[in-house]
Amino acid sequence: MKDKHAKTDQKPDENLLAREEDFHDQWASQVEVQAVLVDELPSISTLPEIRSIIDHLGNVKGKKILELGCGFGEMSVYWAKQGADVTASDISSGMLSIAKKLALLHETHIKTCKCSAENTNLPTGVFDIVYCGNMLHHVNISSALKEIQRLLKPGGTLIAWDPLAYNPLINVYRKLAHKVRTKDEHPLTLSDIRLIKTFFSSTTFSMYWLTTLVIFLKFYFVDKIDPNRERYWRKIVTDHKKLTPFTIGWKK
Repeated sequence: MKDKHAKTDQKPDENLLAREEDFHDQWASQVEVQAVLVDELPSISTLPEIRSIIDHLGNVKGKKILELGCGFGEMSVYWAKQGADVTASDISSGMLSIAKKLALLHETHIKTCKCSAENTNLPTGVFDIVYCGNMLHHVNISSALKEIQRLLKPGGTLIAWDPLAYNPLINVYRKLAHKVRTKDEHPLTLSDIRLIKTFFSSTTFSMYWLTTLVIFLKFYFVDKIDPNRERYWRKIVTDHKKLTPFTIGWKK
């Protein structure tokens, strides 16, 4: 993969990194490792993007995978159980601790790396796949893409998913749920999508969650769930069996 972009030495915003680390460390302190789903990921009806990614990558046995911003580490652990050589990275030591415990719980092994997505200090050109789940909207996208490009083998694959900026009602939810997200988040715009495409010789782009609002409205108006006390995005996963009727017709 040929780098079309000039090299820059732009350093990550240290204040931003500190805020992100503290926020995610606090979140990690509230997580019960036993409640994190792993084996169920390919069949969860409310995770169409994850099912699509798993199907797209297919057999990952022997592949070197780097997850940037691993969070709980469920994807890293899932792929490790499929025989991949997985490195899970995160800015949060608390999240990395959860990921390690999750791997132990599932009797598998992952390597971990505490770092930012813009500057990992990992070796150049060693990964077949770099995976970023719900991460790019937390960082300087251009800087992260340059680092990802450096990390991938020639012909390697970046798989990423993030929220987009254009659903007005989701944006209302984001304003309501201000305590369960960081102030530095920036949902992706079409210009961000165009930027991503300039880094790679071939890209595909899909959109999901058009009907998300039905579920969110149920949580807020029917179930009376405070969006600052319970993360709707996590509840969609943990309550997936109850929510299956809302997913009829979603892309598989």
